[in-house]
Amino acid sequence: MASILDEYEDSLYRSASVQHGRASVGIPHSGYVNARLEKETPIFNKQRIDFAPPEKINSLVVSSNQLCMSLGKDTLLRIDLGKPDEPNQVELGRKDEAKVYKMFLDHTGSHLLIALNTSECLYLNRSVQKVRALSRWKGHLIESVGWNKFLGTETNTGPILVGTAQGQIYEAEISISEGSLFSTNPDQYFRQVYTLEEESGSAPVCCLEIERGIEGKFFIIATTRKRLFQFVGKVPEGTEQQGFGSIFAMHADHLPSFREFPASFGFSEIAFYTPKLRSSPRSFAWMMGNGVLYGTLDYSRPDSILSDERVWVYPSDIDVTVNKPISIVLTQFHFLLLLPDRVMAVCTLNEQVVFQDLFLEKFGTLTRMIKDPMVQQIWIHTEKVVFRYHVQRESRDVWKMYMNMNKFDLAKEYCKDRPECLDIVLAKEAEHCFQNKRYLDSAKCYALTQNYFEEIALKFIEAKQEEALMEFLIKKLNNLKHSEKTQTTLLTTWLTELYLNWLGILEGDPSQRNLYLDTREKFRTFLSSPKNKDCLFNNRASIYELLASHGDTEHMVYFAVIMQDYERVVAHHCQHDEYDEALNVLSRHRDEKLFYKFSPVLIQHIPKKVVDAWISMGSRLDARNLIPALVNYSQSASTQQINEAIRYMEFCVYQLEETQQAIHNYLLSLYALCRPDSLLSYLEQAGTNPNRIHYDLKYALRLCAEHGHHHACVHIYKVMELYEEAVDLALQVDVDLAKSCADLPEDDEELRKKLWLKIARHVVQEEKDVKKAMACLSSCALLKIEDVLPFFPDFVTIDHFKEAICNSLEDYNKHIEELKREMEEATQSAKRIREDIQEMRNKYGSVEPQEKCAACDFPLLNRPFYLFLCGHMFHYDCLLQAVFPNLPAYKQAKLEDLQKKLAATSQPSKGHHRPKDADTASLGKGQQSREQIKADIDDIVAAECVYCGELMIRSIDKPFIDPQKYEEEMQSWL
Repeated sequence: MASILDEYEDSLYRSASVQHGRASVGIPHSGYVNARLEKETPIFNKQRIDFAPPEKINSLVVSSNQLCMSLGKDTLLRIDLGKPDEPNQVELGRKDEAKVYKMFLDHTGSHLLIALNTSECLYLNRSVQKVRALSRWKGHLIESVGWNKFLGTETNTGPILVGTAQGQIYEAEISISEGSLFSTNPDQYFRQVYTLEEESGSAPVCCLEIERGIEGKFFIIATTRKRLFQFVGKVPEGTEQQGFGSIFAMHADHLPSFREFPASFGFSEIAFYTPKLRSSPRSFAWMMGNGVLYGTLDYSRPDSILSDERVWVYPSDIDVTVNKPISIVLTQFHFLLLLPDRVMAVCTLNEQVVFQDLFLEKFGTLTRMIKDPMVQQIWIHTEKVVFRYHVQRESRDVWKMYMNMNKFDLAKEYCKDRPECLDIVLAKEAEHCFQNKRYLDSAKCYALTQNYFEEIALKFIEAKQEEALMEFLIKKLNNLKHSEKTQTTLLTTWLTELYLNWLGILEGDPSQRNLYLDTREKFRTFLSSPKNKDCLFNNRASIYELLASHGDTEHMVYFAVIMQDYERVVAHHCQHDEYDEALNVLSRHRDEKLFYKFSPVLIQHIPKKVVDAWISMGSRLDARNLIPALVNYSQSASTQQINEAIRYMEFCVYQLEETQQAIHNYLLSLYALCRPDSLLSYLEQAGTNPNRIHYDLKYALRLCAEHGHHHACVHIYKVMELYEEAVDLALQVDVDLAKSCADLPEDDEELRKKLWLKIARHVVQEEKDVKKAMACLSSCALLKIEDVLPFFPDFVTIDHFKEAICNSLEDYNKHIEELKREMEEATQSAKRIREDIQEMRNKYGSVEPQEKCAACDFPLLNRPFYLFLCGHMFHYDCLLQAVFPNLPAYKQAKLEDLQKKLAATSQPSKGHHRPKDADTASLGKGQQSREQIKADIDDIVAAECVYCGELMIRSIDKPFIDPQKYEEEMQSWL
């Protein structure tokens, strides 16, 4: 193992590179650059709003990008932050000394409640300009409002809760009429549902919050100066519009659950954090006299949704009697406290103050801090100035806090897009698991880090944690890139050795049987992993050596199967006499080459199964390649075992219809050796056409002759058309067989007669059977009694073949009579022919002067012409033009030659004057030659009418237009 580790280290250092001023191996400790190119933006980024109020700011609220502020005594300024250049100013219209005490804006930014210090309340809707007094609310100093986020709309608030300075909680609903605005009172109803108390009596309701849980359950949170109350109850589905009276009625006789703290600075405030894409808050923070109570909200709990509660105690620099906190705002990981001169941010994970922002005295005392619940922006104002905080990447350092708290899953969640931070978290988690002896978990984490590979491996080796080391190597192997072939090879080889060592240890311990089986399954999964397949295949020789060195033949076979090295698998089974298993592998993978290689061994032990496997392979196997195995097997096997070879050969011949001569010859040799009966039937089934016979006739003849199969030899002679030899051999076996051979040469009567004479001689001379000889005469019409008589001995009397002689004489008489009749018929035919010739000589036809050529339609008598019996008349040249293209090539050549000779005879002689007698003789001779030439031309050209003869019939499928001239003809028509 150490040597493999050394090799792996060497391979890594050979691929070393320099990073950050130091050498880094193939799997470096840290491949990340941590330097920041520019200063990181603060989480809470303050921005002063460019706004100079004409009067002092009394109150400010913001929700859904709608900002409302009270200026001076009677002015209300509304700003849509999406259109900040279009502010809207509304006058309250109060003539008395009333001042704005508090303002409340719902989550949609549509409904604004303005509480006055005179225990009155005004209402303003975003869509109107006129402020409306809520008459039913008069006489109550409003401290808090719990908006209905589930039923509220832009024109109707739905049932809401209102908390007063006297501790009463009222339920109310405000609605405006769309038809005629404020034609009725906007406050639909205003009824008391509960009164909050502390030890000293009733206490102002500082905050109200309405949340809905699962299964129709509602949670109402109400706070006083020192107490936090929770009202829990169900509102039946479909009755939500009726309000929350039923929930408060449940606590009419007893106090609801509450949390109480002893200290108080006269008021309290609760803040909630709602993540994006969610409708319900996830966490809370309650600012009260002793500090800040914060935690999460769990809506699945039956009585209280507050969970994971913790209290952050005010530090020493906050004196609640002098500079007590004014407001609180909650974000995802921080709560912000507003003090008279600064803003303080505390991390909810570690309770550390992570941010303080001091405000200059020139801005005045800080008045209030609020957060837009929809946009997540924080607003702070004094009487003169308005500030806004943007929360940017609040979770940037959260991973580090979770890591220090050993909450590694959360730490990884918040740095998954920052690999350099994720590596630190994984390394810390791995070290933590290692220290707590959770070695497998540690290995999994180390494999994902960029720490030095060799350091981690040695760490597990020193701790003697081989299983964890294997887990680390497996994970590291899975994380390697495809290009890192050297590292992959070494890791794969090392893991194989570790698995084999571990399996060897577990196999010898019966108490570890289950662990052995699990480890074996993991090892097999490792060997069969598609990701490792290429590496294992390229290094299969090394893996085979490792398996062999451990004597693990089981996994050697398993690995060979995975590598599709079926030759090794089959060879292993054969070496261990597991022939059935070897054959199963061959049958399962159907590799022809392996069948050829191992069939000689397998057929010696399981011949029937091997032949069955061959048959199942069908035409995929070439039977010629299996013949050597069958020959070796048949030479040393019994007749019963040879039958298996015959069975496969018959399958090839009759089922696969093989035509290879070697296959048919081998089957024929097996038949000749063991199945003579099947031999003749095979030969007869093969037929008698030598061109369609697939065995070697000469080989078959020699084979049958050696084994004394005379019937088969006779059949082969017949196929080879050696009829004399066939008859000679057949006479040694059976006369009837010889007779069947003698009739075969149907076209050669002389040979047939010769063959029958052989049979007759054999019957007469060898068998001395006169009756059978006479039967031969009746069997063959070619034999006459006179042909057979020489074979009989002299002492034979005529009585034995008197009938045959009489029959022969009668046949001769009939033949003579037939010849006479034929002669008379021939004489009559010759006479009729002479008469027809004489009649043709006297036959003529008449041509009228106006007759025209049937081809050119010009007058016929202008040029030489032909007249046919059918009545058609043609000029000589017109007929020649029509007939010539349809003549065979040899007749065209002959016709051209005759025309040349005719032209030559018509030219006058250019020689000297000869005597008149000589000229006359020559002229007569030339005239006779010329007439003969013209007669020969007539025989070719005028053999038949071109319109009525065979020429017209043969041209019926000829196209009207010559295909070679089709394009030219088509162009002429355009």
